[in-house]
Amino acid sequence: MVYNDISEGCIDGQYRTNQLEALMTPDDPLIAELQQIRRDLHAHPELCYEEQRTADVIAAKLTEWGIPVVLGLGLTGVVGIIRRGTSSRAIGLRADMDALPMQEMNTFAHASRHPGKMHACGHDGHTAMLLGAAHHLAEHGAFDGTVYVIFQPAEEGGAGARQMIADGLFEQCPMDAIYGMHNWPGAAAGTLSVVAGPMMASSNEFSVVVKGKGAHAAQPHKGIDPVMLAVQIAQSWQTIITREKSPLDTAVLSITQIHAGSATNVIPSEATLIGTVRTFTTPVLDLIENRMRAVAEHTAAGFGAQVEFNFKRNYPPLVNHAKETAFAVQVMKQVVGAEMVDEHVEPTMSAEDFAFFLQEKPGCYIFIGNGEGEHRDGGHGMGQCVLHNGSYDFNDRLLPTGVSYWVKLAEMSLPNAA
Repeated sequence: MVYNDISEGCIDGQYRTNQLEALMTPDDPLIAELQQIRRDLHAHPELCYEEQRTADVIAAKLTEWGIPVVLGLGLTGVVGIIRRGTSSRAIGLRADMDALPMQEMNTFAHASRHPGKMHACGHDGHTAMLLGAAHHLAEHGAFDGTVYVIFQPAEEGGAGARQMIADGLFEQCPMDAIYGMHNWPGAAAGTLSVVAGPMMASSNEFSVVVKGKGAHAAQPHKGIDPVMLAVQIAQSWQTIITREKSPLDTAVLSITQIHAGSATNVIPSEATLIGTVRTFTTPVLDLIENRMRAVAEHTAAGFGAQVEFNFKRNYPPLVNHAKETAFAVQVMKQVVGAEMVDEHVEPTMSAEDFAFFLQEKPGCYIFIGNGEGEHRDGGHGMGQCVLHNGSYDFNDRLLPTGVSYWVKLAEMSLPNAA
């Protein structure tokens, strides 16, 4: 029972498609159950490393379905172990669990019940899709080997993937490859897309304090103005992007905050620059960080000031492995048809900590189209249905497609012996 096309949509929680009616009975409860789980998780969002209720729901379902569970990797992470046959081959399938610290604008029945917390990135849907795949693989999976279903905490800035690795994920659950999936608003619902190589950028942040000498604004010659120095440093940094790196290497340097001063007639003693840098490769990131530091320090020194330069590398670039990406494309085409697959999607400067997994294991990360927002129930906010927006909601019509992709990926990765 592999769930495929979902073109007919959802009516009262029951899905109708041409292919589904041939593969499942009309009263099969799985899809409706997944929707119920997804909406329950949406109503009870939990922030990074706080996903205890979410982990309990996942662990209870896996246990109910006879799937052994490993708890505690990444503090609140959950891993289900599904074995069939005798092969030593194994793969990992990963979903993220955490929500965002933001207020939901929707008022439909499954809207967040916790002020200031919201599933605005679809991790509730990712969890539900992987749970559906785990259920199918445990009950009907035609494969020989081990499938690890990995429910990861703290993707939203907490580097939960790195923490799971540090806690021994790949030692306790040895696998040959690992795969991930994220919903993508704006892409047609149910379409699948990917690109080999860099697909998402590294995420990095900086904070630079320019330390000058305060003075009366009417007597600037008696001070060292950190505001003007901050402006000069900010402008000079842009030449790193336009004149020092190759124009073929994509990078973003965005100054998002400048803080200085408290009165109109006072030159402050300090000014602070804060922002982010995004790149697709580590060498380009090295270049930008080193040149930012040098420009800031030398500019300040030229005027008798000092700088305190801080640069934090959060997530590395997400780089899909060529072999695993080509394989994923084959699976995607079998699940939704070649016309619904984009194997050369434009990379995004957004970041994703699945990148840590891909630094350790071969694998591939794909997007599944979430549509434009027409799927949202009455009572949704007036904003767009885009990620990290208070009016966002995951499209439940994707559940069969997501389950199908995971199931087919596992079965094709670990085929039964002829």
